[in-house]
Order: sequence, then structure tokens, then C-alpha cells
Amino acid sequence: MLAISLLVLLHEGGHFFFSKLFGVRVEKFYLFFDPWFHLFEFKPKNSDTAYGIGWLPLGGYCKIAGMIDESFDTEQMKRPVEPWEFRAKPAWQRLLIMIGGVLVNFLLALFIYSMVMYHWGDEYIAVKDMKMGWKFNQTAKDIGFQDHDIILGADGKLFERYDVDVFRGIADAKTVQVIRDGKQINIAMPDDLSLIAMLQEQPQFCRPFIPAEIDSVMPETPAAKLGLKKGDKILAINGKAVDSWNEFTNQIGILQDVMTTAKNTADSIKVRTVSIVVDRQAGTAPDTAQVVLTPELLLGIGQTSIYTYYEPTKLTYNFFSSFPAGIKYGINILRGYVNDLKYVATADGAKSLGGFGAIGSLFPPVWDWLQFWRMTAFLSIILAFMNILPIPALDGGHVLFLLYEMITGRKPSENFMIKAEYVGFTILILLMIVANLNDILRWLGYM
Repeated sequence: MLAISLLVLLHEGGHFFFSKLFGVRVEKFYLFFDPWFHLFEFKPKNSDTAYGIGWLPLGGYCKIAGMIDESFDTEQMKRPVEPWEFRAKPAWQRLLIMIGGVLVNFLLALFIYSMVMYHWGDEYIAVKDMKMGWKFNQTAKDIGFQDHDIILGADGKLFERYDVDVFRGIADAKTVQVIRDGKQINIAMPDDLSLIAMLQEQPQFCRPFIPAEIDSVMPETPAAKLGLKKGDKILAINGKAVDSWNEFTNQIGILQDVMTTAKNTADSIKVRTVSIVVDRQAGTAPDTAQVVLTPELLLGIGQTSIYTYYEPTKLTYNFFSSFPAGIKYGINILRGYVNDLKYVATADGAKSLGGFGAIGSLFPPVWDWLQFWRMTAFLSIILAFMNILPIPALDGGHVLFLLYEMITGRKPSENFMIKAEYVGFTILILLMIVANLNDILRWLGYM
């Protein structure tokens, strides 16, 4: 709520700034919407603007006099044009007023990323350092990948850091370059590979190879009762070989599927009773033992992570060098987001749409200033891009009509603008319903 409130206030503040700059009257400046009533409203003496907080937290608005917007105030448009109205101003001024919000959100995102670089620096695992290679699922192996392949890049461009851009690059590539047995190999990629499918498949298309080495053991758990210790390696579960945490997670997932068929306690205990093979790192033969997992199918161990085996690359910036680094980072985020929009029209893409629940899940469960500012910057870029789309009722729709007017010299009729606003508003409401319905279905376990 804090992040969205901040972004909405500054977005509407962009419209407000240019409106005031060009002498256009702003009648209302609201955080959240206020159909039927508001929580708070204040109008300073000798001011034309009422400032307030609505009760419906779906955004906010800046009601600009003489403009057809989501308020649908058609009565005002029937009156003679006043010099302080939006419609009385030249097209270039109206254009700046309309892009003011998007401009503020985009610049805000770049500024936040720059300050994150300045205060926290940048830290990532370099792809070239991942010498144990990757673990691949059957889809990837059918294409030509093999476990422990070291991914270098795609279409001749080397991957720099381990993040979603690696998966995005693989999905869009014609060829992927890997190191196998000390030699570089080009793997031809199919044309229909989807980033969403890659990430949603279980097990995933590819993940860094992380040995199934125990990092810690929780007290009073099945692992503790079995005498497992830090450094022990799990080699098999129920006779299925386990060479990495990818395989371990996959085997637990299979047990979870079987657990759904359990009808009573006896069935549950039968599923939870598993045989594991452990290398206890003591120079002896691997130990085979039976253990009863918790009702949640937990063994009670902490897993090693990518940071256990690879030293992260750390970059620091002074105040001035943080700006080009932050701008580069922000533009790369925007580029990736725009690239992924091509999946929205697909069935998997439509299912991946999310509303307020999805936005909330982006933030960590405990307060973290670094993640707060990163997510706020990310949402700011999304808000900027989505608002500039040429959809009526969005800023981009108004910009489209203004550009038409500036090019042709003809202004669209007010009747057309009102109808377009209704169409655009309907599209936005439908998208919002679909996105939030997806959140509900995911919460209920149907997606």
C-alpha cells in the first residue's frame, strides 16, 4: 500500500505540475477513488483544488478542468470554453500535461535504482563462474542439453549475471552456447519455446546444479532423529537417485501428489515413510535408512544454496557513478518487461496475469528496505509503461488522440472522446477483474 500510494501520488503529481505550469485549473487531487463518498478532503483558502483521500484503493486521480477523463463530467464540457481549461490550451501543452505522470514514474524508477546502487551497490552471481553447470528437465534434454552443461550465452552474446534474463535469453534464442567436457557446443533452439512454460514446468527447464548437501539440521525433526549433520549428502529417496536439490525437490513433489490420495492416517504414514541413502562424509559406505517425514513432508534440513558454492560479484558506486548504473539497470528491466508482454495473448500468459495479490507477493514477508525500493521502482516502471499504452482512458489513449490532432490539425469530437473513454474504461475494468480473479484461483489452488 505504501509503494502504490507513493507511486500514485507522484504520477498524479506529474499531471498536476504541468497543469499548474500552463495555467490549467485542477479541481480535485485524490489518492484512491471516491465514488459516493470520501475519507478526507481539504480545500485550501483561495485554491481551486480540493485535496482528498478516497475509500477505494485502486489508484488515484487528478481532475483537470475541461478534460474528458474517468470522471465522465460531461456537463462541464457543455459549457463555453474557459481560458483556464485543458481544452483551451494548445495541443503541445495538453500533450505535456498528459505525459507528465508517465514521465515522473519513469524518472522516479531510474532515480530509485540509482540510489539503490549508491547505497547498497550491486551483487550477483556471474554466469561464467557457475562451473558445476546446470540441471535440466526432460524438455531441455530433448532439445539437446545435458546435466552439468555450463551455459555461456545465447546467439553469441554472453550472459553476465544469473537472473531471469538468462531464461529470457534462452527462450528467445536461435542457438545457446554451452561448455560440455571442456568444449564449446552450440545447441539449436526450437521456435516455440515459451519463457512462461520454462519457468512453470516442474521441474523447471533449467536450474543451477546445487548438490544435495545438507547445510543445517533443525532440532527435534526427522533429520535430527536420524543423526544427519551439516555436510551430509542425500544420494537417493525411495530408490530414486538424487544428485542435486532439483532432484530432491522433484521427489518430494511426487510424494505430495501421492499424499492427496491418502484417505486416513495409516495411508498418510505410509506415504511419509521413505527410504533415503546418505553419504555421511566419514569415509564409510553410504548409509541407507528409513525415516518418517513430517505431515508437511519435511525432513527438517536446511539446503545449501548457490551462494554456498559461488562467490557473488559485488559492485560499489559513488554518487555520480550510481546514475549511469541505475539508468542502465532500469532500462534493462523495462526492456525485459516489454519483451515478456508478447506472452499475454497466450493461454499461459493470460493465466499468469495477477492483481493486487500478485503485487503483494512481490514483496518479502518481513520488512526489507532494499527489496521495498527495488519493488517500488519495478512497479513504477510498470505503471509508466502501462499508462502510455494507446488505450482510451489511459494517458496513452489521450496522447494518441493529441498526436492525431497535432498531425492532422483536426481535433476528435467530444462525443467520440466520451465514447472512447467508456470503451477504454470497460477494457481496464475487465482486465482488472481477470487479473484479480487469477489471484483468487491461485489462492484456492485451481491455478
